[in-house]
Amino acid sequence: MRKTGDATHRSSWPHRLAKWGACHHLGGELAATATLATPIALTQLAQIAMMATDLAWIGHIGTEALAAAALAGMILSVGLTFAAGVISAVGPLAAQARGAANPALVRSSLRMGLWIALVLWAPIMILPVRGEQIVLALGHEPAIARLAQQYLLGLTWGILPALWFLAIRSFMAAVDRPAPALWITLAAIPTNALLAYLLITGKFGLPQLDLFGAGLATSLVNSGTFLAGIWFVACCRPFRDYQVLRYLWRFDWPLMREFLVVGTPISIAIFMESGLFSATALLMGAIGTTAVAAHQIAFQVAAALFMIPFCIGMAVSVRIGHALGRNDVSGIRQAGFAAMLLGVLIAAIATIAVVGTRFEVAELFVDQSASNADATIKLTAALILVGASFFITDALQSIAAGGLRGLGDTRVPTTAIVAIAAIRTPSSMAAKPACLIPDTSLRPSACPMRTL
Repeated sequence: MRKTGDATHRSSWPHRLAKWGACHHLGGELAATATLATPIALTQLAQIAMMATDLAWIGHIGTEALAAAALAGMILSVGLTFAAGVISAVGPLAAQARGAANPALVRSSLRMGLWIALVLWAPIMILPVRGEQIVLALGHEPAIARLAQQYLLGLTWGILPALWFLAIRSFMAAVDRPAPALWITLAAIPTNALLAYLLITGKFGLPQLDLFGAGLATSLVNSGTFLAGIWFVACCRPFRDYQVLRYLWRFDWPLMREFLVVGTPISIAIFMESGLFSATALLMGAIGTTAVAAHQIAFQVAAALFMIPFCIGMAVSVRIGHALGRNDVSGIRQAGFAAMLLGVLIAAIATIAVVGTRFEVAELFVDQSASNADATIKLTAALILVGASFFITDALQSIAAGGLRGLGDTRVPTTAIVAIAAIRTPSSMAAKPACLIPDTSLRPSACPMRTL
C-alpha cells in the first residue's frame, strides 16, 4: 500500500510542475501585456488631453467658435478615420515580421505605412479645402461655416505629419517599445497649449489668428511629434537596428495589397462604430436638450473607460503577432487568454466603480444652478448605469478584435460591427418616437436608455 501511495505521489509531481509552469507563463504573459498596454493607453489619454486643451482655448473665443471647431473636427474625422485604419496595419504586420526574426519586413512595414499615409493624404485634403461648403450643405449658418473653414485651413498643414506619426507609433508598439511615443505626446501637451494660446490671442507681438491660430498650433505640434518620432526610430536603439530610413523610396506593391486587406476592414469597423454613436446622438437631439446633455456625459464616461480594453487589444495584437511569426500556437492561445483575463478584471472593477459613483460623476459635469440640473443628473446616472451593463462584454469584443488583428484576420470583427449596426440602428429609430419626453421630465419607462 505504501509503495502504491509513493508511486502515486511521485507520478503527481510532473502534473504539479506542469501546472505551476503554466501558471508562471500566464503570469508572465499578463505582465508583458500590461507592460505593453500601459504606455499605449497613456499615449491615447495624452492625445485626448491635447484635444481638450485646444477646445478649452477655443471656448474662450466664443460659443460659435466652439461649435465651428466641433463641426470641423467631424468633417475631418471622416477621412482620418479611414486613413488611420489602414495605417494601423503597420502594427500587426510588423509584429509578425519581428516574431519571425525578419528585420527587413519590419522595416518594409513601416516604410509602406509612411507611403500609404502619403497616398491617402491627397484625397483627404479635399475635406478641409471644401469645409465651408460642406458645413453650409449641412444647414448651418454662414458665420459658423466661415469659422469652421478657418480652423480647417489651420489644421490642414498637420494632417500628413499626424498620419506619419501614427505609423511610427504602431511600429514602436510592434517592436515592444511604445514608451518613446508616450514621451513625445506628453511633451506635446504643454507645447500645444502654449502655441494655441499665443496664436489665438496674439500675445508677445504675434498676430491674433483666432481659430486659424488654434488649427495652426495643432499643425505645428503634429509636425514636431513626427520629427521627434523619426529621430527616435533613426537614431535610438533598438529602433535604429531596423534601419527604417533605408530604401525609403521603394514602393512594395505586394505589401501594399496586404495593408489594404488587413487595414481596410479596420477602417470600416471604426467608421461604423463611430457612426453608430453619432446616430445615437442625433436621435437624442429629437428627444430634447436634457437628453442630449445626459447622453454626451454618459458617452464621455464610457469612451474614457473603453480606452483601457482598446489599448489592451492593441497590445494583444502585437503579442499574438510575435507568437504567429514564431509559429508558436501555444503562445498565441496564452497571449489571447491573458489579455481576455486582464480585460475582464479591469472592466469588472470599472463597472463596480462607475455604478457606485454614477450620481457623483454626473454632478461633476452639470452646473448645479441650472434650471434642469436635477433632471439632467438623474438621466445621466441612468444612462451611465445602462452603459456600465456592457463594459465587460465590450471589453471582451475589443480585445478579441485586437487578437484577430494580430492573426491578420480583420474581416470577422468588421462583419460583427456591421451586423450590430444593422440591428441597433433600426431598433434605436423604432424606439425613439416613444421616447419624445419633455426636457425636464423623467418618465419611469426611461425610453432614452433604450436608444443606447
